[in-house]
Parts: sequence; structure tokens; C-alpha cells
Amino acid sequence: MSAPRLELLGVTKRYGDLAANDEVSLTVAPGEIQAILGENGAGKSTLMKIVYGAVHPDAGELRWEGRPVQIKSPHEARALGIAMVFQHFSLFDTLTVAENVWLGLSRKVPLEAVVKGIEEKAAQYGLDLDPAKPVHVLSVGERQRVEIVRALLADPKLLILDEPTSVLTPQAVEKLFVTLRRLAAGGVSILYISHKLDEIRALCHRCTVLRGGKVVATCDPSQETTASLSRLMIGAEPPRIEKKPAKLGDLALEVRDLHLARFDRFAVPLEGISLEVRQGEIAGIAGVSGNGQQELLAALSGEDPRAEEGAVRLFGRPIGRLGAAQRRKLGMNFVPEERLGRGAVPSLSLAHNLLLTRKEALRALGWIDRRALREQATGVIRRYWVKASGPGAVARSLSGGNLQKYIVGRELDAVPKLLMVAQPTWGVDVGAAAQIRAELLALRDAGCAVLLVSEELEELFAIADRLYVIAKGRLSPSIPAEQATVEQVGEWMSGLWPGGPGSQPVSTPPPGGPPPDAKQVTP
Repeated sequence: MSAPRLELLGVTKRYGDLAANDEVSLTVAPGEIQAILGENGAGKSTLMKIVYGAVHPDAGELRWEGRPVQIKSPHEARALGIAMVFQHFSLFDTLTVAENVWLGLSRKVPLEAVVKGIEEKAAQYGLDLDPAKPVHVLSVGERQRVEIVRALLADPKLLILDEPTSVLTPQAVEKLFVTLRRLAAGGVSILYISHKLDEIRALCHRCTVLRGGKVVATCDPSQETTASLSRLMIGAEPPRIEKKPAKLGDLALEVRDLHLARFDRFAVPLEGISLEVRQGEIAGIAGVSGNGQQELLAALSGEDPRAEEGAVRLFGRPIGRLGAAQRRKLGMNFVPEERLGRGAVPSLSLAHNLLLTRKEALRALGWIDRRALREQATGVIRRYWVKASGPGAVARSLSGGNLQKYIVGRELDAVPKLLMVAQPTWGVDVGAAAQIRAELLALRDAGCAVLLVSEELEELFAIADRLYVIAKGRLSPSIPAEQATVEQVGEWMSGLWPGGPGSQPVSTPPPGGPPPDAKQVTP
């Protein structure tokens, strides 16, 4: 038998009194797809950074293909044949997609070859990418595609993927799985981090479960159920979501024939967007990242106030030209998809990050009541089970999932009249995802209008009352969630609804109706 591709023996990493990894041991064989499963803060990301050389362990040993190694940097990891796609991306905003990919490759490879390689890999994996785009105009999902393509271009022996399918349609997920299985059959080892338990069961050969920094179980996921994997991960099954019939109230948000030219040559123009969200309902928008979600949310939240005044209305009031602060005063709250940089300032404490959108702790002349601010932040931390050292913890010190819980909790706690939320459960574990979804339903049942933009179809089907699909800057008609299917929504995500940007133009039928052999299209 050949030596294992990677072995970890008693790996430990501490941050003060916190043991992020506590004597972790695992083995990855050539050609094996192994899942690393654990709730937010379980130590998954720290362990993967140790393997990639971005973090150095305090104790333990790493062996690569049978020999002990000390991986001191990502450069050394890449030289061994290790590639990683981080949950928090490592991209330079001012460089193009191609230039960012080029940084991770040998300087002997010309930029023109990198551009060609990106186009080929993007086509092979169904990842829509423009090599000439600067990264600062990309959505979070598009940035993740850059990381995935960069990793694949390195032809790795060990590929580490952290939540790789969150930007893909169901059809593209299947295509990616086919490719990952092909890579594994060719001897590539894959460490796969995902909170989608059905994906782990379908794809992975083995699953190592972390809890509190320790390995608590190793299993064959194909022999487990979603419930049993959840019990291994969080010690219990996630709470069941109870969705009551919607009790519709007044029209909260109304968008009528919204047209917006692209604000730069890389943005997606919006064409004829119309939608409604009523009090007491959750309206969901599905779509592959980079199809206009970012531009639409900017227009609705007030970050982009270029819309015609009457094209966007909040409780009947035209707000198309109002700024974000003015819309917030009218009862509109917003959770952006990008946690660090937009949802939170990385270097500020959790308490001070509250002041980005909440003003309860402000006093006359702008003075801050620090005690009230700390108590308010502590309340959000406790209510939403955020793992943090306290309200003084800086935002960047939290795991991605815990920071997401805090940002969502900050806005839910404000009791908004209209809540717009983008990717609310991106990168959070099944228990936290169930909690956030239950809170959104509770907000909706209390009479709030909720607009949910998500690339998680499971999430949309679980809590949305009506579904729209966005593709190429255009919005589909709405459809009741209980009448939609995954296959239909997947097709619509490619613009294939009747009259959508991906559908074929329909010729006018002759008098008397369509010919007998004409195909009927059902919306």
C-alpha cells in the first residue's frame, strides 16, 4: 500500500486559553475525498490553515507522503502540491481576476496563458468568470469562483475546499461533483468542508468530525443520515422549523419596472425589475451569484440612489432617490452578503460594530453610552449563541459563521418593518442555520416584510412564501414556494423562464392558435 498523502499526528494550536485544535490526528489517502465536519468555531478553518502553512501548530507533527514536514508558509504548501480555497478570500481588490490567479502560480507562466487557463477551467466547471474584471467589482460568490479556479489551475495533489458549492446552481453542483470524483480517481486527495450534509453524504468517502477542537468521530458518511451527522457535529439534531401559513398585511416594498444602467463596465445592468413584498411574508430571490443581486440590493437599500423616485416604494412612499440612512429611518434594515468590510469593520469590537446601524446607545451631541452599548452587544451575543470572548472582541477574531450570526442578530434585534437579507446562513453550521431561519420566520409572523436573497435553494424552499429568480439582471415572475421545484428553479437560474433572458423568442402563432406540433410552455 502507498503511504498516506497527508497525516496529522497530535496537532495542537492554542490562542491564549482557547484550544482551537486539541491533539488532532487524521489521515488522508491518495484519491480520497474526506469531509471535515464541525459547527462554527469547532477548529476546522484553523486546522486547514495549518495544513496550508498559513498557521503554525504549537505541537504535533505533519507528514506528507510518508515523511515529516514543516510547512512554514503557503508558498511551501503550494510547492508540495497543496491548494486551498479559503472561506475568507485572499484576493487583491485592485487587481484583475487574471492577475490575482497569476500571483498563486509560477512566474514562468505568462499572463496570457493564465487568462486562457482561467477561461478553460471556468468553462469546464461551469464557473462564469471574466479574467479582465477587477476583483473590487465582484460579488462574494464571484470571488469564490476566482479562488476555486486558482486552486484548480495549480494541478494540486491535495485540494482543500471550504464551502465550494454555495455559488453554484444545482446542475453546476452535479457537474462539479463529477469533476471532483474524476480528480480523486486520478489520485488527487480532497479535503472538503461543507455544512450541506446531503453533499457530504453524496460525495465524500470519509468524514472526520470536530467538536471543540477535538476529533470526536470518524465515519463513512454514505452510511449515515443527515440527522445522525448532525448529532455527531452538534450533539443534537437541529431544531425543526415550523412554518405557519402567511398572514399577509400591507404592501411594504414595491418595485415597478426598475431599469438601471451599469455603474461601471463590469456591473450587471438591471432591466425591467418588478417585485412586491408584503408584511407577513418572506419573498425569496434565487440566482447564481453575479447575475444582478448585488446591483439590485444596492438600489433597494439606498447604496445606489440612481433609480427613478417612483420605481421603488416603501409603504407607498417613493424612495428611489433616498440614501441608505434615510431608508433605515423609515424602517428598512439590511444584512449585506459580505461580512467583513461591509457588514462589519474587521478592526472594531462587536460592541462598536453595533453603531454602524444601531443608535440606541448614542446620547446628546453624539456621546456614546459605553455601558449601554456593551449591554446591547452582550444581548445579541447571548440571544444568537455567538461564540466570542465578549462585546470587546474584534470582529475579525470570530469565525465566519459566528460573525454572520452576530450581524444577522444585530439587524433582527432592531425589529425592522422591512428586512432585506443576503445569504443569511452562508458558512454557518446546521444548528445556527436553523436558528437564523427560525428567527426570520418569527419576524415574518410578527408582521415584518422580509426579502431574502439566497443561493441556498434548500433555505428558500424551507422559509420563503414566494420565489423570484434573477438571471442576467432580469427578474422572473413570482411563484408560490410550494408550487416550485428544484429542477424548475435551477432552469430559471439560467434565465429559462418564459420570456426570460435565456429563453428562445416565441414567434406569433397564426390565427386560430398554435400549430398542433407546437410545444406549450407552462410558467
